[in-house]
Amino acid sequence: MLGFAAAVFFLIITPGPGVLSTAGVGAGFGFRSGSRYVGGLFLGTNFVALVVVTGLGALILADPRIRLVLFAISFAYLSYLALRIAFAGAHLAFIERVRPPGIGGGIVLQFFNPKAYAVNTALFTGFPIFPDNYLAEVFLKFLIMNAIWLPIHFIWLWVGMRSIGWTCRRGHKG
Repeated sequence: MLGFAAAVFFLIITPGPGVLSTAGVGAGFGFRSGSRYVGGLFLGTNFVALVVVTGLGALILADPRIRLVLFAISFAYLSYLALRIAFAGAHLAFIERVRPPGIGGGIVLQFFNPKAYAVNTALFTGFPIFPDNYLAEVFLKFLIMNAIWLPIHFIWLWVGMRSIGWTCRRGHKG
């Protein structure tokens, strides 16, 4: 079980679209907006975990055409989100400040986040805890994963806010 917890920690804390965008939302929009976004990521990552656990992910990704479409959508959405975060508050003639990505944005990101599928597949197919009781194992893995996932994402949100001195320069907006 400790091996599983360590794997969760290292797989989640490493930069990927979820944690990097969380830091970006923190830097661009502050704690309140970032918290809503993290809530969406949380719902999205648990949805992805359910897709993996039920085998639906393997069924969908077995078709190379579906993989290609999902890759293209994933790339487009991650690029769009990166641009929204990068230009938050910027005064450029062709881009105005946009609303921060909220709960829906977090859910969508995780749905198209290839790292979310890879991490959940590695965690739920490896590290047997209760080999004779699949339901208990899945339940315990969800508990451990979420207990580690939430603090890590709030740390990344804080890092993003601190990276530009959010509380000093922009006040407590969000």
